[in-house]
Amino acid sequence: MSDRYSFSLTTFSPSGKLLQIEHALNAVGQGVTSVGIKASNGAVIATEKKSTSPLVDTSTLEKISMICSSVGLVYSGMGPDARVLVNKGRKSAQAYRRVYNEDPPVSILVKEIASVMQEFTQSGGVRPFGVSLLVAGFDDKGPSLYQVDPSGSYFAWKATAIGKNMINSKTFLEKRFNEEMELEDAVHTAILTLKEGFEGQMTEDTIEIGIIGGGSPPTTATGEPLPFAFKKLTPSEIKDYLSNIA
Repeated sequence: MSDRYSFSLTTFSPSGKLLQIEHALNAVGQGVTSVGIKASNGAVIATEKKSTSPLVDTSTLEKISMICSSVGLVYSGMGPDARVLVNKGRKSAQAYRRVYNEDPPVSILVKEIASVMQEFTQSGGVRPFGVSLLVAGFDDKGPSLYQVDPSGSYFAWKATAIGKNMINSKTFLEKRFNEEMELEDAVHTAILTLKEGFEGQMTEDTIEIGIIGGGSPPTTATGEPLPFAFKKLTPSEIKDYLSNIA
């Protein structure tokens, strides 16, 4: 009887589960590991960047994306599905900016993305998104980190991991994370977490890191504070971090 329900997106099984969501989570579990950490003065997201063939030009691969100037995300799971959600997030951020002339709070942007993912669990003729997201940003409430799952559920985290090595990575983070950790330490911890289950040699070309916050906020010419900007670390910056860890 379970097979009858496993192919239906909008029908609960007798046990009260939407089995297609469980299948989507299995797709996430087959994706590369991604890590997120909220520091006292910022947030960091990091992920493995692996190609299926040595002939692939890895410089064209991108798993961390900027949604707006103060928010970025990383995914584990199906890349094409993540691309749709990135586009949705960017459109929502621009719509908010047109009205309020500022970037949206991280929680509002996360809610918009999660609503799209939830809608695909109850609409006929579609399937759930095969990705989980880690969304990092900085707003009036300070730094924040959210995880969004295929069901459309989302939670704020201090530190978390998604993907293939999720369980071991979370165990490692539980041992290393502390509330007073600053952004620089968070970046090092994120790299060490990825290194725990990393296959092959970790280099500046095989991982991606995005950060927001750290230090003093930028200011305008008149001295008014500006919001922190999300940015991806360059390969040379990642190489410096790796050399300090080795």
